[in-house]
Amino acid sequence: MGMKIGILIFEDVEELDFVGPWEVFTMANAVRVARGEEPLFEMALIAPDAEPVTCAKGMRVLPDKTMAETDGLDVILVPGGQGTRREVNNPAIINWIAEIGEEAQWVTSVCTGSLLLTAAGLTKGKKITTHHGALDLVKARPEKPDVRGEYRYVRDGNLVTSAGVSAGIDMSLWLVGEWYGPDFARAVQKAMQYDPVPPYSALT
Repeated sequence: MGMKIGILIFEDVEELDFVGPWEVFTMANAVRVARGEEPLFEMALIAPDAEPVTCAKGMRVLPDKTMAETDGLDVILVPGGQGTRREVNNPAIINWIAEIGEEAQWVTSVCTGSLLLTAAGLTKGKKITTHHGALDLVKARPEKPDVRGEYRYVRDGNLVTSAGVSAGIDMSLWLVGEWYGPDFARAVQKAMQYDPVPPYSALT
């Protein structure tokens, strides 16, 4: 297998924040397999313990690994959700993110996952984004992150953060294109039939 991607989940995590990127990366694997090629990504949902995680909207998910069972990742993805407001004060999670993120090739977040990355010291001196409703929350952190709320996703070095919920899909497709080229990323996007023209898009 290729790149190891670990997605952290925790109580009250926002479902699409992690399911969206999971779909992108696993669809990339499916496209490769359909072409007779090897998958690109080894995926894992990682949680503080092995118990089912109850997400923000009630979905219950079983993690693949615990944090203690994870010794290194090429990519760490930290989603958001209401649970981040609690976990930002959880030393076990923050220290784990800091340790894994320090060694990872890429550090990424969706929504208020940027809150946890900031608390872990991984956004220091870098530009980030987050959900439009949490801009002030993240800006108020003592680390004083440089938050750019006008963008769907922001890349600064090996750090890539995205805005709320569905923006994680855009970020993940961009990452696939960055790693394996825009033509392959377009094939993944087509396989997902991801061409959003949402109803009411003209309304604000």
